Amino acid sequence: MPVIVFESSKGGAGKTTSALLLALSVSNFATVTVVDADPNHPISRWGQKNGGSLRILTVDDEDTIIDCIEESSARTDYVIVDLEGTAGKIVLLAISQADFVVIPTQGSELDAAEASRGIRVIKQHEKMAGKSMPYAVLLTRTNPAIRTRNTAHIHNALLGAGIPVFENELNEREAFKSVFAFGKRLEELDSAEVANLDKAIANVHAFTQELLEKILNAVRGRDASVASLTAKAGVA
Repeated sequence: MPVIVFESSKGGAGKTTSALLLALSVSNFATVTVVDADPNHPISRWGQKNGGSLRILTVDDEDTIIDCIEESSARTDYVIVDLEGTAGKIVLLAISQADFVVIPTQGSELDAAEASRGIRVIKQHEKMAGKSMPYAVLLTRTNPAIRTRNTAHIHNALLGAGIPVFENELNEREAFKSVFAFGKRLEELDSAEVANLDKAIANVHAFTQELLEKILNAVRGRDASVASLTAKAGVA
């Protein structure tokens, strides 16, 4: 079953938010386990507020990360891993189990430079494993109203360097903050109290669909089970 790893060496890049939003989106049509390996365990804290509607495993020990991922992969359709914000051993171990790696970054030169650290970890794994690792950079916390010059420049610079980038960005939305504040899913929030909730839901759906398409393309022709799973989400 697909293992999706979120990796970023910089705090505030939107890593945990992206991982949780994806997990909640995918859980609408498939079973999901979130492996919370961030030392601050923000997704585990969200789960305590939410009352257990999403399966979450808290990992503190790098020696158990592979076992947790393998157990979760055998038990649920998807495994989503939220890693710590450093390039430690646990990051390399988790990436070794991944089917796809998402590298969230804000649309700034500083954040894009930090994203390159995550790419270097992936390249290190590729050398060790002798095979490629599908990945893409996700621009986060972007302005939903306008495409800033800075964001456009970063996007084009990444593509120009041969780095895959998601077409869909994860915008800066009050609804995403509310998910953590109230321990709720996007669909459980009150549209009368949270601005542009429908647009936030559409934003996450578009990102989810694009990611599943990328996973399907990466395994096409060699993993029928993934093709079957993505079909449930309307991805062909």
